[in-house]
Amino acid sequence: MALAGLCLFAASRAGGQAESPQPLMAEQYFKNVQVLRGISVKEFMDTMGFFSASLGENCTFCHVEESGGDWSKYAVDNANKQTARKMILMMAAINKSYFGGRRMLTCYSCHRGGEMPRVTPNLEEQYSAPVLEVPDEITEQPPGAPSADQVLDKYLQALGGAGRVAAIRSFVARGTYQGYDDPEKRPAEIYARAPDARAIIVHGANGQSTTTYDGRSGWIAAPETDQPMPVMALTGGDLQGAKVDATISFPAGIKNAFSQWRVGFPTNINDHDVQVVQGSNPGASPVKFYFDQQSGLLLRVVRYTNLPVGLNPTQIDFADYRDVSGVKMPFRWTVTWTDGRSVTELTSVQPNAPIDAGKFAKPAPPPPAKSAKP
Repeated sequence: MALAGLCLFAASRAGGQAESPQPLMAEQYFKNVQVLRGISVKEFMDTMGFFSASLGENCTFCHVEESGGDWSKYAVDNANKQTARKMILMMAAINKSYFGGRRMLTCYSCHRGGEMPRVTPNLEEQYSAPVLEVPDEITEQPPGAPSADQVLDKYLQALGGAGRVAAIRSFVARGTYQGYDDPEKRPAEIYARAPDARAIIVHGANGQSTTTYDGRSGWIAAPETDQPMPVMALTGGDLQGAKVDATISFPAGIKNAFSQWRVGFPTNINDHDVQVVQGSNPGASPVKFYFDQQSGLLLRVVRYTNLPVGLNPTQIDFADYRDVSGVKMPFRWTVTWTDGRSVTELTSVQPNAPIDAGKFAKPAPPPPAKSAKP
């Protein structure tokens, strides 16, 4: 559950902050934030993940070795952190000077998962089979492709039919959650209510982690061992992503959740031919849906968080579809993002269960971790 690889120039918590009705900005909550100002705490942490993915490094590359679980030490400067600030300013200057302010260059453009930018052609890479690069956005529709309506209607039919799918208005699920650095699976509960309310509670060794979305607002609460702020409000692309995740829980509403649909070129996922369909709304990053061409079932969703330094992708892979009251539901999904991966496996699903609205409200801060006895 720990958010490893978050790092580049996070900082220590600024104690004594009174809770604001608006999400706290990074510079309000942390100390020594000099460049990444004016973004929320959650977006700040997302940006650390983007840096980690770009350089292929973890927290201690740009933070002192002693940081460990002590968030206060993340404020300490070192040479790599100072260089990172310069690199961000350089990147912004290049985009402004040569691309009219459009973000055409990011950390990942040059580093590509390495500490040092690549400057020499790799002949083995040049003459090997090319790696399929999937575009962030579908800009053209191939000739002869099915319409988005046809693909989405086939999906509903594969699940059990539009009528049966629409009849499920809520569910309570139980199972397990395992993060990429969790030594074992953790008990988990999922509460969902149509059209787009969702809550996930994971009972970890260090305490309870809760992610909620009530249809308008969202939050993540976790022990201090997992994140520096007890309760983080979701904003921007994180909030949009929470809405997408909640909407996917009730497939009957997916078609109307986006104002524009576009079908992309077919591709392949784990030897399954898939049809890619993109949904988009004004002012939001597009979301790509990957449907198995044979079964019609949804295999993958890719969405993005638009950060000051680049697009952060989140990939959700669905598997193990089982029948629940005549409707197929995925009992296993894997979420992969720039600083982690998790696997959720369900053991039971109770459809149309009554759920108190409080389940989707802002969660309470987790209690402080108990100090170990001497």
